[in-house]
Amino acid sequence: MAVSATPYSTAISNSTFSRLSSSSEPKAPQIGSFRILERPHVSSAVINLSRRRNLVKPVNAEPSGKDSVVARAATIVAPEVAQKEEEDYEQLAIELYNASPLEIMDRALEKFGNDIAIAFSGAEDVALIEYAHLTGRPFRVFSLDTGRLNPETYRFFDTVEKHYGIHIEYMFPDAVEVQALVRSKGMFSFYEDGHQECCRVRKVRPLRRALKGLRAWITGQRKDQSPGTRSEIPVVQVDPVFEGLDGGIGSLVKWNPIANVKGNDIWNFLRTMNVPVNQLHSQGYVSIGCEPCTRPVLPGQHEREGRWWWEDAKAKECGLHKGNIKQEDAAHLNGNANGNGAAHATDIFNTQNVVNLSRTGIENLAKLENRKDPWIVVLYAPWCRFCQGMEESYVEFADKLAGSGVKVGKFRADGDQKEYAKRELELGSFPTILFFPKHSSRPIKYPSEQRDVDSLLAFANALR
Repeated sequence: MAVSATPYSTAISNSTFSRLSSSSEPKAPQIGSFRILERPHVSSAVINLSRRRNLVKPVNAEPSGKDSVVARAATIVAPEVAQKEEEDYEQLAIELYNASPLEIMDRALEKFGNDIAIAFSGAEDVALIEYAHLTGRPFRVFSLDTGRLNPETYRFFDTVEKHYGIHIEYMFPDAVEVQALVRSKGMFSFYEDGHQECCRVRKVRPLRRALKGLRAWITGQRKDQSPGTRSEIPVVQVDPVFEGLDGGIGSLVKWNPIANVKGNDIWNFLRTMNVPVNQLHSQGYVSIGCEPCTRPVLPGQHEREGRWWWEDAKAKECGLHKGNIKQEDAAHLNGNANGNGAAHATDIFNTQNVVNLSRTGIENLAKLENRKDPWIVVLYAPWCRFCQGMEESYVEFADKLAGSGVKVGKFRADGDQKEYAKRELELGSFPTILFFPKHSSRPIKYPSEQRDVDSLLAFANALR
């Protein structure tokens, strides 16, 4: 996701503007091309608060140093929050569960004023900006410019700024860190050793700096975007990972106004409201990130399959929302069960039609150049929930191939076997499925995340 930050917009609805422009109220002074709406009644609490801290704050609130060049575009100031209220956000999430995105957005902007900003990636989360605009309240938008975005995304940023009359506040990665990464590992190291390091330098650390200047942020996460990591996100929560302006755990609130909205409904909303969209969407892109790590998806593919497509896991997060991944799942994704590689109590894929291969067995199979029969083998870990999720379909798949001349096997590739599997069997993440042809020693890796019976049979039938 391209993370960037924009100052408050003066998006005011027609009805709100007509009320504020009555002759009985004072005129709004001009600041450049923006108008700050003065309110006739300001509480003393707000006045006292304004003496303690500046009203206009950039998203990056850290002292200038290595980040001395930070965009400080003209910012429209929202009403200050007079006092910090204690809030039970779990209860609030329950209360807002059935609320519309517009209502949730309005509540967020009302509660946090100038201390909240929308994280805009340049994809369909432009819906967040449209909802904020419709509330009639001032709002800020920020985005992370990783330096690796598509040209279409940069043009889209410009279109959005002009359409809504806002300035996006862009956050950039530290040049020294990017330089060190590229010089030591090359421009495309993420294809070989995973995308986490590159994302950490180009996205996570800039985001961390941005959020240190806020008390809340608004994201475009939806439950249907990534079943592996986002299926349980609430509409509002205390951020489990990042810190806000006051520092420490619990200092930042995360709002997800469209968490319960389906992707089709978001697109219907964008079309109805005639909202500008990224041109990449018309080329088959759904989820849009950096250019080297994003590609179009085909009909029937899940939208997240277009992100980091060379990796098998469905838990496709760059680190911006790593709080979605439970601690035990994070350990599993790293090849560790219970944090120390402990074995799962029960093995999986147990059926007479799935051959359980030992280390010696898989080594012998990999060495053969003229096999009597082709083989399909799953490299798995019994604790991996994605392996568990495909157990039923893989067992049925093996049953359907029984007697067909294609052998179906499994090799437990975690623990002590993991390094071997990574080195010799192209293990990237669990599960990895390999096809061993009859007349070639080199296995063919199953490239899809669709692990239903029909998809597995199509793969086998195409190569047998």
